[in-house]
Amino acid sequence: MTATQQRASEQPIGAASSRQHATTLLLAGTLLALAGCSDSGSDTSPMSSPTPTTVSPSPSPTVDANKAAALAAYNASWEAQTEAYSKASSAGTDLKKNTTLRALFDIERDLAVMKKAGQVTTGKPVINPKVVKMTDTKLPTAMVTDCVDTTHWTLIDKASKRKVPLPTTRLVKYVSTATLEKWGTKWMVTKLTAQEQAC
Repeated sequence: MTATQQRASEQPIGAASSRQHATTLLLAGTLLALAGCSDSGSDTSPMSSPTPTTVSPSPSPTVDANKAAALAAYNASWEAQTEAYSKASSAGTDLKKNTTLRALFDIERDLAVMKKAGQVTTGKPVINPKVVKMTDTKLPTAMVTDCVDTTHWTLIDKASKRKVPLPTTRLVKYVSTATLEKWGTKWMVTKLTAQEQAC
């Protein structure tokens, strides 16, 4: 599942459709992920009693180093995305240094749509990523889960500097997942997916 698949279907860009168009912009982990979903719900599951903890062996220095490197690449990708969305262009950013394949394709497509609509972002998202899984195969991979907070990341009309109205039902804080692959000595974000889940 990609963020693009989760978005509402796009309409032609124009004055009458600008509000709906705004709900189709931006990749997983961006301003309006999962428009139409409410963030007012809370976890109503009963609290479970604490489970006994067991002492597990400490991760090896290599695993720790790989986790740190994967998180650094993920954070760098987000910094570059934020810069790119602030001007509706990846030109002059470091986006391609840590982002590739499906993730880069979706971001570049969103940037093209934003540019055509005359829209950019201000502010920045708050992220809190954690590596939840790593594989030590021929092509090492890392799975990252994140809580993306878009409260202070705003979509605006570039010319008027006015905020673009977005659905009040959209998730403002949501779970996002990412896949990273280690290419040589470098970790690359290859896929970003917004989850239909508040955090």
